[in-house]
Amino acid sequence: MATVELSQTEPSVRKKMFGLPIDGMLIVVVGALVGFGLLMVYSTTFDWSYQAYDDAAYIFLRQVGWLGVGLIAMTTTALMPYRWWRRLAVLLMGITLLLLILVLLFGSTRFNAQRSFFNGSVQPSELAKFVTILYLAVWLDSKSDRLHQLGYGIGPFGIIVGVITALILAQPDLSAAATVVMIAAILFFVGGADILQMLIVAIAGTLTAVGVLQFYDTGRQRLSDYLAGVQDLTQASWHVQQAAIAFVNGGIFGRGLGESHQKFGFLPTPHTDSIFAIVGEELGLVGCVLLIGLFVALAWRGFRIAGGARDQLGALLAAGIVCWVTLEAIINTAVMVGILPFAGNALPFISYGGSSLVVNLSAMGVLLSISRREQRDEAIPRRTRNSGLLRRMLGQERTRLNATHDLGRRDRRGRVSRLVSRSDGHS
Repeated sequence: MATVELSQTEPSVRKKMFGLPIDGMLIVVVGALVGFGLLMVYSTTFDWSYQAYDDAAYIFLRQVGWLGVGLIAMTTTALMPYRWWRRLAVLLMGITLLLLILVLLFGSTRFNAQRSFFNGSVQPSELAKFVTILYLAVWLDSKSDRLHQLGYGIGPFGIIVGVITALILAQPDLSAAATVVMIAAILFFVGGADILQMLIVAIAGTLTAVGVLQFYDTGRQRLSDYLAGVQDLTQASWHVQQAAIAFVNGGIFGRGLGESHQKFGFLPTPHTDSIFAIVGEELGLVGCVLLIGLFVALAWRGFRIAGGARDQLGALLAAGIVCWVTLEAIINTAVMVGILPFAGNALPFISYGGSSLVVNLSAMGVLLSISRREQRDEAIPRRTRNSGLLRRMLGQERTRLNATHDLGRRDRRGRVSRLVSRSDGHS
């Protein structure tokens, strides 16, 4: 017999903000980020768009079009019960692997890399990040009872992540490959891996990073530029130097929206990797703090959703998605201020790019699905995994419930045989 004690001071189902059946604050934060991103995309592309297409709004309107696709995708994933990913995860992983292979054969070559279709419009590596989270969350949920066994734990985990990473490195896309590895390691830890397994993952990741630096000239050059820049900013790469000039010119309040000088041929890729530097120049320190605050709010809401998830799958999905988006934002901003070596990560929701925007919005839809009131109104399913993570998640709820677990079944898994309010006086 086991009893889950929860506080009686609040109703069993917390009313969502703005009366919505989903997390309203998350929608507000995502909407603010998307709106912020559209402003910066127009500011950083109007000159390029006018020179290339004789229309200052051409590139901006393309981003608006991708936003429409992303909103449809987000609505779909928000309305879809997140448990459906159990059935779809294998199919999506197969499609993703196929796309990663096809892009190596038929993809467009840009900046000495073959990583996209349609002249850079569609990048399978962006989809691979999201699908890796979906697949690993489902896989870890199904293997949670046997995760510490080599045949079910770190061995298959290494194969899954290794194949995806190898295909991305072949493009090459070092930043996307590193992101996949880091997110996979975080999910492995959250899913219940022990210290020894995480130590093995850390050693394998370090050896892989060293191997990549030895094999790819780009990686060695980026690390060399970073180390030189740490000692003397004037010896840093051209990219980092121009970003520093942008921040200095911006000061506290910035030059004003659209008034950046660095985006006119000085700062490389101002509409994608370097867009945070343009935020600093045009909107100043105030604009940078506001943008970082939005990402902090996104992480806060996401982890609240993960903590309130009603099963381990929901917790893993939410934690993986939040860690992914937050990590991408941290890396991008840290690179622009010279804290990390240049990585090439886009700034989620802000940088120009259809693949990144659509995939990120789809992930937000999954978060909204996990937060849906309809799912939290339901009783906890009769067959649930009796893991430490799930018990911790249930312990964070502020409802007072009694749950009797029956461990008498053959598979020895926990089962909630009865779920009633303590106020009824029953046990």
